Amino acid sequence: MGTCIVCGSSTDGHICDTHEEDVVFDFRGNSPNELTPGRFYRGTVDGFAEFGVFVDVGDAVTGLLHRSEIPGRVESLDWDAGDEVFVQVTDVHDNGNVDLGWSIRESMRDFRGELVDDPDNDSDAVLPENVDDGSEDEGESAEPETDEADEPADTTEDADATDQAADAETADGGQHVEDASSRSGDASFEFAGGDTDDEDDDERADAVEASGSDDEAAEDTDQTEEAAPSETDVTEDDDEEESEGRPTVKVGDLEDYVDDAVTVEAEIASARQTSGPTVFELADETGVVDAAAFKEAGVRAYPGIEAGSVVSLDGTVERRRGELQVETEDVTELDDEHAAAVRERMDDALDEQAAPETTDLFADDDAVSAVHDDLVDAATAIRRAVIDARPVIVRHPTTVEGYVAGTAIERALLPLIRDEHAREDAEYHYVDRRPLDDAFYTIDDATGDVTSMLEAAERHDEKHPLFVLVGAGSTTESTDALDLLDIYDADTVVVDGGYADDAAGMDVLVSPTAAGEQPVNTGALGAQLAAVVNSDVREDLQHLPAVAYWEDLPEAYADLATDAGFDRDELEALRDAIALEAFYQSYEDKRELISDLLWGDADDELVDHVATQFRDRLDTELSTAEPHLSVRGENGVAFETLDVDAYTHQYDFPPVDLLLDALHRRDDRADVLLGVDEDELRVRSDDAIDVHAVADDVASEVPDAGVTARGARDGRIEFLAGERDAVLDAVVDALADQLA
Repeated sequence: MGTCIVCGSSTDGHICDTHEEDVVFDFRGNSPNELTPGRFYRGTVDGFAEFGVFVDVGDAVTGLLHRSEIPGRVESLDWDAGDEVFVQVTDVHDNGNVDLGWSIRESMRDFRGELVDDPDNDSDAVLPENVDDGSEDEGESAEPETDEADEPADTTEDADATDQAADAETADGGQHVEDASSRSGDASFEFAGGDTDDEDDDERADAVEASGSDDEAAEDTDQTEEAAPSETDVTEDDDEEESEGRPTVKVGDLEDYVDDAVTVEAEIASARQTSGPTVFELADETGVVDAAAFKEAGVRAYPGIEAGSVVSLDGTVERRRGELQVETEDVTELDDEHAAAVRERMDDALDEQAAPETTDLFADDDAVSAVHDDLVDAATAIRRAVIDARPVIVRHPTTVEGYVAGTAIERALLPLIRDEHAREDAEYHYVDRRPLDDAFYTIDDATGDVTSMLEAAERHDEKHPLFVLVGAGSTTESTDALDLLDIYDADTVVVDGGYADDAAGMDVLVSPTAAGEQPVNTGALGAQLAAVVNSDVREDLQHLPAVAYWEDLPEAYADLATDAGFDRDELEALRDAIALEAFYQSYEDKRELISDLLWGDADDELVDHVATQFRDRLDTELSTAEPHLSVRGENGVAFETLDVDAYTHQYDFPPVDLLLDALHRRDDRADVLLGVDEDELRVRSDDAIDVHAVADDVASEVPDAGVTARGARDGRIEFLAGERDAVLDAVVDALADQLA
């Protein structure tokens, strides 16, 4: 029985089941069947193919990272043959083929440790061997000897251990540890020293030799301190104070304090455990920096300090491989009053930083102008999430309006995220666009989102995301889902051009109908919001509102598209192509294809190809459905009804809503079109229909039918399948009375 190197719990080997995916494995086997699916492995790029990348896992096994697993195009990878990469083994087939999955963690420091998967050992999760070959006596320090005068007076053994651990973590070749069995049963392990310490010690030794004596070295130290920002300079800033002889410094100013002891008051953005130190990500209103704290190799330092804690951290500013890092000496969580003051200072500065640079709208649109202030509030919330290192989850229906709005917001976010975060995969980590099955944000959707959110927080200390609901979330059907997010303190922004209920639960609501205006196209509304989020991409977005319209395109948006170089035919081709891909990407969205459609050349072969498929398939379905429309009249109102179950191809393109929209646009023989499913009824009419009022009337007429309205005035009616005929008759009567 061993001890988990992450949490310390008892387990077979050195990693528990809960944290097995938090470490990376070095494979020493010879057969694919000896791999363990689900684990992350260190590998080497073997070669490239049109369909993916071949990666050597160990010396004798090669797997395929299929292009569908890569968050981008294969040719966009910054990989060369022979490069070290990290992949997850997802499956091993009977024929020996190995399927690999993408790892968003692409450096050793992103994992919580390294273990060896060696089938010849008793355990397939053992500690790596020491790279020193045992040449150094056990118990003898790996730190080169230095004169006592070279070290600060308050240097401790723990500080030395921290330096050793941090240097070993950044040395070439990854993280190396001693076999725990050589340490008299102690489950802990420590890093071997790296060459970084040797360089630092040589510099210190040279400085002492040049000084000639300890006294002169101390005098030289005083002169060096004078060269740094003075105490007077520090105190001129109200936020920088002297704390026990060291300055309190903001993260953005640490560049001026390399090799100095400082205090930083900031929030812990994340905390990750490596095989050596615990690495805290410190964030304040001026920036983010890593702080390495060492207790024991692979053991959590300061376990009471978690993401979200506001702390005072004492340490020395170092430069590791060109990046600033604070070598931690002590961390103290601030009391409530002091923490509140720090948070208020950070919030005020970050709110000012998050304010949009430009709040002008694309074009004159009275309904959108009515929610201008709400658009600014929504844009500020989205920009603040980027600054706070919180992921932004964009949820939208699988409609043209939903895709245009959601993609526009995504387009605006990507440059902001790239500018804010240095990690190469930031744009895939900090924004995720997830299509919805329906035009509502349901409890099923929220449950999945909360599960993913809690897992990310537990495994990676990730902050809770901001949820941006586009074209969904503004009606009562979403209340329970929004309440679930609120319980977990997840913020929500709702942007909906359709009819909104008096629903509560969201932090920001952008709804023209809630402001007393008529509904607007959600795609146009979302594009306007995206332009406020990031003014640098306005030119990329100005044709999008026009793409979102099926008919009655406002001249203001048509003119915008014309200025961007798109004529009516090109806009229709884009719209049709997006409609088809929205259907086929409803469960696994890929941003690259949609991006190619919307921001490639308008006459591009891709757009024409996909748009032609859309039109052919829609025409086929229309020709199938039109002969089966039944006509009836009631109180002077003409109705056409389509039995969706009997006369459409279920689960094929086009979906029912899109088909009914197309039928209604083409057919002017009736005032109202009804699409009747087994237990649902959809209404299409040129006049505004209050579906909730209709459902109330039907429920009174057919009380045992379980009638429920879904959505606002433009939604649908659900009922029990056994009462279908009675419900249909009651709906016709209610609509005739409402429209007469």
